[in-house]
Amino acid sequence: MADFAKQLMLFVMDEKCYANYFVDFDFFDADCMKALISKGLGFGIIAGSVLVKVPQITKILKNKSGQGINLFSVCLDLLAITIHMSYSFVSGFPFSAWGDTSFLALQTALIAVLVLFYGGSASGAVAFGGVYSAIAYVLMGGLTPLKYLLIAQGLNIPILLLGKLSQAYTNYRNGSTGQLSAVTCFMLLAGALARIFTSIQETGDQMMILTYGCSSFANAVIVAQLLYYWNADKDKKAAGAGGASKKAKSKAKKTD
Repeated sequence: MADFAKQLMLFVMDEKCYANYFVDFDFFDADCMKALISKGLGFGIIAGSVLVKVPQITKILKNKSGQGINLFSVCLDLLAITIHMSYSFVSGFPFSAWGDTSFLALQTALIAVLVLFYGGSASGAVAFGGVYSAIAYVLMGGLTPLKYLLIAQGLNIPILLLGKLSQAYTNYRNGSTGQLSAVTCFMLLAGALARIFTSIQETGDQMMILTYGCSSFANAVIVAQLLYYWNADKDKKAAGAGGASKKAKSKAKKTD
């Protein structure tokens, strides 16, 4: 049992920190504390990522529509997530530093499939799923050298920004966020912000840190639009209700 407990602890900390906490009873080592917080935060993000886009998927299924969702933006987002996941996996970074991208990739791919399907292209939805699976295998199956993945990771920032800002432009043009899920957008922003810290702590990879910084900015733009258009919609509804009430009173006076 003691050995099992030790192995469990070593899953979230290294030998040095284990000795500090459970042999020397030094609970105030700053480096170990930061590493432990980072690991815990990383696994928390992974746990949250299992469901982060489920509200978006549920909303599309419920309304049987992908209205307001920019497919180009979704595809670029999926490409950025997949490149980041592949680069991290092949580089051998700890799963706690990138594991959430695996679940985000699956959910984002499903969103793209649903948008195509409800957009009237069932064959396109099936083809998209097959092509994406093949691309993911080529990138993560040892067929793509790390140096090429590093180059792709460098291109991830403009891809990510273009994808997110394309959705932001669609929102602006429509004057609404359509079928975008507020829960999903808020969770993506929170996850990107937290990943800046875990990337600094667990990988030290400047490219990953910069990528999550840009992701936080882009997600913040979408969240700001959600808040703005949500308040604008409330004002429109209130104005509409007020106008209807005035018309009803006017009709009543004329009748009298």
